[in-house]
Amino acid sequence: MTAIDGEALLARLSGKLDGIRGRLTPNAPMDQITWFRTGGPAELLFQPADEDDLAAFLKALPEDVPVTVVGVGSNLLVRDGGIPGVVIRLSAKGFGEAEAVSDTQIRAGSAIPDKRLAAVALEAGIGGFHFYHGIPGSIGGALRMNAGANGVETRERVVEVHAVDRKGNRRTLSNDEMGYGYRHSSAPKDLIFTGALFEGYREDRDTIKAEMDAVQHHRETVQPIREKTGGSTFKNPEGTSAWKEVDKAGCRGLQIGGAQMSPMHCNFMINMGAATSHDLETLGEIVRARVLERSGVRLEWEIKRIGLFRPGQAVQEFMGRML
Repeated sequence: MTAIDGEALLARLSGKLDGIRGRLTPNAPMDQITWFRTGGPAELLFQPADEDDLAAFLKALPEDVPVTVVGVGSNLLVRDGGIPGVVIRLSAKGFGEAEAVSDTQIRAGSAIPDKRLAAVALEAGIGGFHFYHGIPGSIGGALRMNAGANGVETRERVVEVHAVDRKGNRRTLSNDEMGYGYRHSSAPKDLIFTGALFEGYREDRDTIKAEMDAVQHHRETVQPIREKTGGSTFKNPEGTSAWKEVDKAGCRGLQIGGAQMSPMHCNFMINMGAATSHDLETLGEIVRARVLERSGVRLEWEIKRIGLFRPGQAVQEFMGRML
C-alpha cells in the first residue's frame, strides 16, 4: 500500500512549481468534499486559478505522480485509505462561468453546477437543458459520464469540449470524438475537461420553467435528496431498471454498518451518520451479488470509487455470495 504523505510530496515538488497561482493543500480531507461525507485524504489537492494555471501545473508535474480529477463529489466514493498523488479540483472562480453565446448556444466552465446551467438556459430562453435541474453534480462530471435524466443525456447537447491533457496541452474534442455511450465517454482518461459549448433550441421560458419544476417535484417525491448519498448507485441494465433488480433481490433498506440502501429509492446508498467508505462499498458489492444470484443481472457501479483501501479492508467484487 502506498503511504499518503502530502507534506513529503509537496517538498518533493518544491522548486518545480514556481509561478503556479492555484492553491495546494497537503493531506486534504476528502470527507469534507464528497456528499457521502466519508473517505481518506488526498495526498495533495490542487485547485488551479484558471486554465493557464492548470496547463502550467501539469507541464511541471513529474510524470510519475498520479493525477486524479474530482468535481463537487456528488457521485464519488473515496476509499478510507485516501488518494495518492495529486487530486485536481477545478474552482468555481476559475471554471464556473456560463453564458449564452447565441440564441441556442451556451458556453460553460466545467466547475459550474448542472443545476446552474439549467438556470442559465432558462434565463436565455434556450430549451433542452431542464434535465440538468435534477442532476446534483458539475458539468465536468456530466461531460465525462454522459450524465442524463428525464429522457435526455448530455451527448444530445454537446457541440465541443475543451480540455487539458496530462502533459499540459490544450485539446478541443467534437461530440463524436467524445465517444459517448450510456453513462460513459471514451475520451482519453488523462483529459481534464475545462469547459464546453452546448446547443439547445428556442423555447418559451414558461415551458422551460414548468419542465424544471416537474424535474424538481419528481426528485423530491422519489429520491432521498436530504440524506448523505451519492445519487444512483448502479447503472440501469439493458431492459430493466437497477432499482427494480435491487428490490427483487430483497435489498431495499439493507444495512451494513452505517450504510443503507434507501428504503425510499433502493438504488440510492445513504450514509446514516457514521458510515465509512468501507461500509458503503461493502454494501454495494453485497447488493450486486444478491442481484446476480436472484436474476442473473450483473449490476455496474455508476458511483465512481477511487483511492486506496485501508490495510485488511479490501472489498471484493460480488462479495455478498459469502455473507
